[in-house]
Amino acid sequence: MSAFDEAALIVRLRAGDSAAYDQLFRTHSGAMTAAARRFFGDTEDAAEAVQDAFVAAFRAMAAFEGAAKLSTWLHRITVNACLLNLRRRKRSRLVPLEEGTATSAPGCDSAVSQAETCTRVREGVDQLPEAYRDVIRFRDLEGLSTEETAARLGVKSGAVKTRLHRARQALKTVLEPHLANAV
Repeated sequence: MSAFDEAALIVRLRAGDSAAYDQLFRTHSGAMTAAARRFFGDTEDAAEAVQDAFVAAFRAMAAFEGAAKLSTWLHRITVNACLLNLRRRKRSRLVPLEEGTATSAPGCDSAVSQAETCTRVREGVDQLPEAYRDVIRFRDLEGLSTEETAARLGVKSGAVKTRLHRARQALKTVLEPHLANAV
């Protein structure tokens, strides 16, 4: 698509021309789907991410400044939609540590054993140095992103990642004796 054709398409999109939205979809859906498949393979998750990306692009069309090509902008939106989908998927796999909200964990046959596990994990977290306690609390218990945690702690994102890794390793070391006895 030439720069002139792209500029004309953008004008039509901003005016709400439904034919322009159809053209945008026909022109760019293949490349957006290919980008999503690099994250998810040929799955429903890839199709969902592309759909989310188009919705986001349609909503943000008025804000598109044209500093980059439309295809580049759409690619970035698609990648962001894929990353959001992956984060949602990761968070949905987390088992909450609150006693009343925990669902049955593998190997646990009763609510009592879940409560014991939650208590041991909280005690283990309490044994960690403050910097480790804070990063685990923000990331794992409150579900904040790395960037949000970095802002709260006043450090860089890389420091959060490193600290979280070390904190989880330290927590694993603290909990291993209890877990070995439970099995």
